[in-house]
Amino acid sequence: MTDDAGWFSEDAATFGDRLAGAREGAGLTQELLAQKLGVKAATLAAWENDIKEPRANRLQMLAGMLGVSLSWLLTGAGDGPDAPADAAPMSDDVLALLTELRALRGQITRSGEKLGQLEKRLRAALKENI
Repeated sequence: MTDDAGWFSEDAATFGDRLAGAREGAGLTQELLAQKLGVKAATLAAWENDIKEPRANRLQMLAGMLGVSLSWLLTGAGDGPDAPADAAPMSDDVLALLTELRALRGQITRSGEKLGQLEKRLRAALKENI
C-alpha cells in the first residue's frame, strides 16, 4: 500500500484529499467514519475539504482506522493507499497546476483569516466611537 506514482504526494494532494482517499480506500462513508471517531459528519467533511484540521489525537485515530501511516496522512510520504485504479499518471503540467491551486487555496485561506481580524478591529473601533 504505497503511492509510488505520487498521486497523494504533498505536491499533488492536500491533507483532505489524502483523508478522503484513505477513507474511500477503506470502504467507509463519511458518516460511518465520523461515527467511529466520535465526531459529526460535518466535521469530517470540513477536514476532507481542508476547511478545518483535526487535533493530534484524532490524527492518530484516523491513521489507525484507515490503515495508513500518520506520516502519509500528513505529507503523502509513507504507507498509504494506492492511487485510484482508473487514475492516469500525472504529467508535469498537471502537477504544476495542482501546485498553483494549492498556493491559491493557501492565499485565500490567509486572506479570509486577515479579513476576519480586520472585521474584529473595525467592530472594536466602532464600539469605541459610539
